[in-house]
Amino acid sequence: MTRKVLLKIAAPLLVLSMFAVGTAQAAFTLYDQNGATFTTDAFFNTFYVYSSSDNEISGVDRDQSRVKMGFLPNYIGFNFSKKLDNMTVGGRSSFWVTINDSDENVTETGIDVRQFYGTIDGDWGQVLIGKDFGLFSRSNIFLDEILMGYGNVSDTLGLIDGTGVSFGNIGTGYIYPFPNAQITYRSPVLAGFRLAIGIVDPAHTADNFDSAVVPEESAPQFQGELTYLYTFEKGSVTAWAGFLQQTSEDAGDTDAEVDSKGVSYGIQAKYIGLSLTASGFDASGVGLLLGPGVDNTLGLPLLEADGDEVDSNGYLLQASYTYGPARVVASYGRNELETNPDEWENKTATGALFYTLNDHVKLVAEYNVNEISIGDLEEETKTIALGGVISF
Repeated sequence: MTRKVLLKIAAPLLVLSMFAVGTAQAAFTLYDQNGATFTTDAFFNTFYVYSSSDNEISGVDRDQSRVKMGFLPNYIGFNFSKKLDNMTVGGRSSFWVTINDSDENVTETGIDVRQFYGTIDGDWGQVLIGKDFGLFSRSNIFLDEILMGYGNVSDTLGLIDGTGVSFGNIGTGYIYPFPNAQITYRSPVLAGFRLAIGIVDPAHTADNFDSAVVPEESAPQFQGELTYLYTFEKGSVTAWAGFLQQTSEDAGDTDAEVDSKGVSYGIQAKYIGLSLTASGFDASGVGLLLGPGVDNTLGLPLLEADGDEVDSNGYLLQASYTYGPARVVASYGRNELETNPDEWENKTATGALFYTLNDHVKLVAEYNVNEISIGDLEEETKTIALGGVISF
């Protein structure tokens, strides 16, 4: 991979790195009358971070202190619900804010609307219309044990500095389920199983950096996820499998075509205070970090020189133990992008301690080692992150 392509990746990620994922916390009820409810939830976090980069890729080593938000941005969300005769209509909007703008944008804080959708619920299931996180790799990230922590950073991907978040285990265990316009159906829960399947706004991937190509998608992108939850007296088992598929081709005279497809999967078992999680994905024409709608625009190719889709895969292994207010986490993840001649490999080992002060406040201490390699060149970044989380 050339230095030119690296710069095309790093620069946009200074902005796009804020697109991490989050989940709503226990909400405060603002209105609850006549079958209508209006609630709000919010998440605030800040870390002191010290990162040390040993970088063969750029040839520049450096130590950097920052005060940053972690894997999740800070956000506020609003939830709406109204019960009717035979259905419930609802919706959610959430607004995600970076606190890391002072060194580059002064006070020009960016606001990212990551969720803006309506729902219709009934005995037959739910239909969601609007913008929400994707289904492919959705549970991989929602059940990540360091979701409220810090995670991996590197100069190669422009994450040590920049105005956005760290990457958690994005690119080192799973691909981010990027928020997108969609129409999604979720079935009722039957014997612990629930199916979600959706049509998603497709990505223009056929151009693959060729300005002469005019991409077209005659069908939408399809995504889905089947989840299973089994609970018993002292624990639970959660399992899932998801998929993504879309085709983008040239509307002109060339034969350019990208067939993007992938599967995601995982299992999490909990017993008393112990939690064990294993997840992964296998894909082609999808990318390494943020999926086919974004990776190709950042300079990560989805096609080989011979026209074949680039394969990628990854896995994440985690264990945690909760004793009283303390939760200890050990995590290891790895992604690989099988490009020729220089393969990408990105892996992260994390140890973290989460300490719950009360229902709304947690303290976090984390040590993270990220190794990203392109061919024979490697960057190793060691990071210490100490911070706090407030949520409601």
